[in-house]
Amino acid sequence: MFSRTLTSVSSPPSPSFLRISASSSSSSSSTEFKISFAPPAIKTLVPDPSPQDPSSAPVPVIIPWIVRDGNGGFMLQATPPPGFVQAMSERKSSPIKKDEKKNKNFPGTNSPPKYSKAARRFYNQNFREPQRLSKVLAAAGVASRRGSEELIFEGKVTVNGSVCTTPQTRVDLSRDSIYVNGNRLSKKLPPKFYFALNKPKGIEISGFLIDDYWKVWSKANHGIPRPRLFTVGRLDVATTGLIIVTNDGDFAQRISHPSSNFTKEYIANIEGVVHRRHLISISEGTVDGVHCVPDSVELLSAQADAPRPRLRIVVHEGRNHEVRELIKNSGLQLHSLKRVRIGGFRLPSDLGLGKYVELKEADLKLLGVLV
Repeated sequence: MFSRTLTSVSSPPSPSFLRISASSSSSSSSTEFKISFAPPAIKTLVPDPSPQDPSSAPVPVIIPWIVRDGNGGFMLQATPPPGFVQAMSERKSSPIKKDEKKNKNFPGTNSPPKYSKAARRFYNQNFREPQRLSKVLAAAGVASRRGSEELIFEGKVTVNGSVCTTPQTRVDLSRDSIYVNGNRLSKKLPPKFYFALNKPKGIEISGFLIDDYWKVWSKANHGIPRPRLFTVGRLDVATTGLIIVTNDGDFAQRISHPSSNFTKEYIANIEGVVHRRHLISISEGTVDGVHCVPDSVELLSAQADAPRPRLRIVVHEGRNHEVRELIKNSGLQLHSLKRVRIGGFRLPSDLGLGKYVELKEADLKLLGVLV
């Protein structure tokens, strides 16, 4: 057994020393080590240069703990700090969590994602787990999520030869045979298309307005079935302006569902004079007996090319004919209605009626497709 003693030695003006001596209970030999403290600018530990008897047993080197005292300075002590000992004991006594045993290089752990978006997209497209039937139909561009569920409920979808009326049924697009209205679903998901269209008045279905785009596309993709497009949300026949056309059902569901809180901005041309009471009535809002409050209502300043009063109305709930009903219930007569914005994407000012533009990456970010 070895014992150690700490003795402080000082001999000004030389640096102070801390002498550490170790002695063996079975031998009278002892060894001393000196630790010197250099001036405050440089602090070093200097071993005792005195020669040691080669025949004596090796003496373990004792390294003291350097800790801070109550005044913030450094001090030496022979035992570790109590907090460190307690933390080590708690670490040893507490069981290792299951998630910590997992390899964090694999998906499914609580660690931050390690792989790039492109790698994760490739994994999802080629090694995806079975998914809900309604989600598969929406991803394949059959319809929006809600529209796909309606097709399933109506018995228009078969899986491996049997009619399936449960949207939650798990299917694998690469293995299962899925038919919709007698047409087999392709094993490969089609590319995603996104268009912004300036819908003219008098047209309810807007997909045919981009037929010229498909003529060019079909020549470049000969033999590949043309993806089915549908509109995101809806605009009634008399309303003009911005509408999104796509084959991405998940995106359509996210944009059109009221829970997404995507705002839509409309410009309404009014017949007659608009008073303060009309604006108050619209802002209080009621549609079909349901309290429906718009985000904002504003009377725009008069312009030379717009003789009628114009209102800017922003809503987010997306109820059927919501803006028209708000204006009607306020006692005003609507002349024309145009949607100019969805979320962060605004209808381009140079996009004429009946014209369309394919959305770019920056536009999709404004609509929440890319994050």
